Amino acid sequence: MNVAVILAGGSGRRLGGDLPKQFLEVAGSKIIEHTLTAFDTHEGIDEIVIVCNPDYLDEMERLLSTGKWNKVRKVLPGGKERYHSSLAAIKAYPDDDICLLLHDAVRPLVSHRIITDCIEALHRWQAVTVAVPTTDTILVATEEETVCSIPDRATLRNVQTPQGFRRGIIRLAYERAMQDAAFRTTDDCGVVLRYLPEVPIHIVKGETSNLKVTYADDLAVAEKLLMQKKEREEA
Repeated sequence: MNVAVILAGGSGRRLGGDLPKQFLEVAGSKIIEHTLTAFDTHEGIDEIVIVCNPDYLDEMERLLSTGKWNKVRKVLPGGKERYHSSLAAIKAYPDDDICLLLHDAVRPLVSHRIITDCIEALHRWQAVTVAVPTTDTILVATEEETVCSIPDRATLRNVQTPQGFRRGIIRLAYERAMQDAAFRTTDDCGVVLRYLPEVPIHIVKGETSNLKVTYADDLAVAEKLLMQKKEREEA
């Protein structure tokens, strides 16, 4: 079974307003509505679980009461940190053989091609991530804000989501992580890489349009891309 986990636990308001950014409207719908539709309409996704900021569970339930998405089966409260949301979804399923695709709620432009490639990759690999080649030169800085090193750009990738896992692998990685007093992460594949280094993480080709809406400029870009997508679908 393939389960899409929509991570909507954030409370960030960098874009202003009274609601977290996943509830902001872009191209006629809330950001999370676009995201849910991408997974709900994909034939390879069996069900969807949403991990929501506990303060906005009522807002999410009101959204779901419209009945637009047939595959949503669970709405779970998230936690303070992003990994708390991932853990909530992992614990909600007992079967270690299912595939979990963890996706940022504020990446509304994820394509069916990316979702398909992640699902197919999980037939062979136990962990996958979506990424695109880095176009900028990246440097490593010291605490004194001097350049420490400049890695070869050809080896660098910008990480996107979804990140996919066999449930047993991501469960075990987090079990080991929770025993580490120094544990810190913002990325689920990073947990597997650190605590199960013997497990290869396959890279699925991403798309520049699969952007994460974080700042006001991102909203404008997402609006344009979503409107173009809508026009293509209606043509």
